[in-house]
Amino acid sequence: MRPSILGFSMVFFAGALLMGCAGETAPNLMNLRSDSSGPDEFAILPVKQLALPKDLAVLPPPTPNGTNLVDPDPRGDAIAALGGKQRLDGPIDNSIVTYASRGGVTPDIRAILAAEDLEFRKRNSGRLLERWLKVTTYFKAYRNQSLDQTAELARWRAKGVATPSAPPPPVK
Repeated sequence: MRPSILGFSMVFFAGALLMGCAGETAPNLMNLRSDSSGPDEFAILPVKQLALPKDLAVLPPPTPNGTNLVDPDPRGDAIAALGGKQRLDGPIDNSIVTYASRGGVTPDIRAILAAEDLEFRKRNSGRLLERWLKVTTYFKAYRNQSLDQTAELARWRAKGVATPSAPPPPVK
């Protein structure tokens, strides 16, 4: 009886060891898998709030298949939030790009970051049981690179910077 339990245990652990060695080409730390081919919820952009113009006689003529004033413009909104000006007649204001690239630009930064992140995910793919049970290891792997939102908000508020999109400070 004893040898069969030992043999079964050895076979089990050998199989477990082999399963632990098998892996994907790119570790998926979030372990989110969807078999559905449903809609992409990130492709849906909410429209801006409707507003009644001050003077209805000055409204522009309708443009079939054109843009609407309430259509989302994420690129234009981002440019405005960063202090740039979007030109109505064509290209965007390049002053933001010029300012952001003042220290130099690495043309293949996306490929470099993708390779570095792949190596990081391979090193932090989780323990054997975490991989077997498909436990999310994403937050544990990236915790040293995350921002403490509460501390950062307190730091900016202490400097007197307005933070209108953040929740109000707690009442003391």
